[in-house]
Amino acid sequence: MKLKSGFVLSSVYGKNLVIPTGSRGADFNGMITMNDTGAFLWKQLESDKSEEELVSAVCGHYPEVKEDYAAECVRDFVKQLREADVLE
Repeated sequence: MKLKSGFVLSSVYGKNLVIPTGSRGADFNGMITMNDTGAFLWKQLESDKSEEELVSAVCGHYPEVKEDYAAECVRDFVKQLREADVLE
């Protein structure tokens, strides 16, 4: 899975914001805010990744996080992105 085109991750005053650009702005009303882990996962999804690859990336980047907790968090994050219709 990977992100649909037309969305940009930006940091504004320490907040991570996903902003629709171009024609996405007409279809997507608003913006998405996320914490630093969400921003890390967002950047991972700029290229095609499976949920398993995302879990591995989280565990590699945050070694203190246990794999089962990382898997739960990744599932929740992906679910939210699907609901927002930003994944291909």
